[in-house]
Amino acid sequence: MKLKVCGMRERINIQSLIPLKPDFIGFIFYDKSPRYVGEGLNEEIIRQVPSSIKKVGVFVNASPDYIMSMARQYDLQYVQLHGNEMPDFCRILRQKGLNIIKAFSVDNDFNFAMLNNYKPFCDLFLFDTKGTLPGGNGVPFDWNILRKYDQEKPFLLSGGISVDNIDKVIELSRSIRIYGIDINSCFEIEPGVKDIEQIRKVLDKIRIKEEEELEV
Repeated sequence: MKLKVCGMRERINIQSLIPLKPDFIGFIFYDKSPRYVGEGLNEEIIRQVPSSIKKVGVFVNASPDYIMSMARQYDLQYVQLHGNEMPDFCRILRQKGLNIIKAFSVDNDFNFAMLNNYKPFCDLFLFDTKGTLPGGNGVPFDWNILRKYDQEKPFLLSGGISVDNIDKVIELSRSIRIYGIDINSCFEIEPGVKDIEQIRKVLDKIRIKEEEELEV
């Protein structure tokens, strides 16, 4: 199970996270987010993230030109679309060579059939809790609803994942193929600043699970 740490912004915090070797680090390019990278994050800080860690830019209803510009400037390997982007929007970006993560806000009424139109143009889906904000609401949805998903396209699970419920996620992954988890607000000291030790605890649990599976 992969780990994506989203909403990183501070130089020292990023440098402290890198030795833990998460699979993805997310940077938010949405100016209404308290985790917006803004003008204060030197692009070299992002560019110096090792190639073994994939850099993800998070965008909300941004223009294709802006997304492409940021992807080039910050050497992003993935773009995460966290707004109301339609399948054709994903297609346009993918044709330009970008890897696409499309996020969806999930509640008990979510219609998984609508994902079929996105599948040809996305590399990963991300299922987050439907809330007042596009992301970072800090609460989980009813994960059992994922049993309605056909699991044809790999997905990241997001929304309220914490040290307190990571064991439930790991248990769920024994029956549902969870490609990875996306963590953010539940691991913050303040918006944009992560508690590295809490992240370490989650990674330890994930890696113990992987070792157990290898032994079986």
